[in-house]
Amino acid sequence: MHDLFQRHRQLDNLYPSFPPFNVRKLPVDGGHQLYVEQSGSPQGLPVLCLHGGPGAGCSASMRRFFNPKVFHVILFDQRGCGKSTPNASVDANTTQHLIADIEQIRKVLEIDRWVIFGGSWGATLALLYAEQYPTRVLFLVLRAVFMMMGRELNWFYGGGAGQFWPEHWQKFRSIIPASERDDLLSAYQKRLFSGDYREEVYFARHWHDWECHLCRLESVTKDSPRPSDDYVRAFARLENHYFVNGGFLPRDDEILNNAQKLKSIPGTIVHGRYDVICPPQSAWELAAAWPDAKLNIVTAGHALSEPAIRNKLVSTMNDVGRLFA
Repeated sequence: MHDLFQRHRQLDNLYPSFPPFNVRKLPVDGGHQLYVEQSGSPQGLPVLCLHGGPGAGCSASMRRFFNPKVFHVILFDQRGCGKSTPNASVDANTTQHLIADIEQIRKVLEIDRWVIFGGSWGATLALLYAEQYPTRVLFLVLRAVFMMMGRELNWFYGGGAGQFWPEHWQKFRSIIPASERDDLLSAYQKRLFSGDYREEVYFARHWHDWECHLCRLESVTKDSPRPSDDYVRAFARLENHYFVNGGFLPRDDEILNNAQKLKSIPGTIVHGRYDVICPPQSAWELAAAWPDAKLNIVTAGHALSEPAIRNKLVSTMNDVGRLFA
């Protein structure tokens, strides 16, 4: 789950746009090649930015949360999405693969310890990486906590969120036969992986639009940019692949069950009070299990581009920069 608006909105209160100083394709196992970029100061405090979805890819606007004079900013497109190849592939594409990719990037870039910045699915991945490699994480900055729990998926794909946006929920459900609507994840899976590109794009766009309309406090307008067919197909296939498989986690409460492994890592959580994609309950429970984290619930929805969220994240990163200066 992710911010589908970050690519399109002008974020005037962030740092001015700055280009990467290094871009590469990093080969990893399973035939994947990861798009990896570095920007900001090569000698700065390393920060890894994890995009959401799974399948959303990173964007240039993500760099703008970090002072380029202070931070060494690393972004990468996770397997199967963005500029990574092969596009929309779910082969050799699990949470464990992604955690291994993050660690490989750290080693290739010769970084000892770094700050991890992630939102929604990016927060999930940040937490799982930190629990596996706690000595490699200096600080966690998380937005819109999502822990890949059954209750979270059932909320969004089982009708809970649909009670707030019934018109969009109806569009999402209506293209699935009534006999299959009791399990929309499986129903969409059959169609997103049918082997017919046009059919996959058709259902992918409905999958994408359901989430897109709920990202902000105000829904998307008809004038909002429409992403490409390849983008929505990769996004929908990867999200569905991970959600149907419970994030490939051994237990439903995997993150909370291992929260004690975060005890040496300070962190900040920023969560929208009115986030109907990832309700604040998970952020509240995580903060209770992770005493070194500070929870900030702000007046906002889900999106990274929501003013209260982006302002708090920028100020948090400025504080982190000063803390480790």
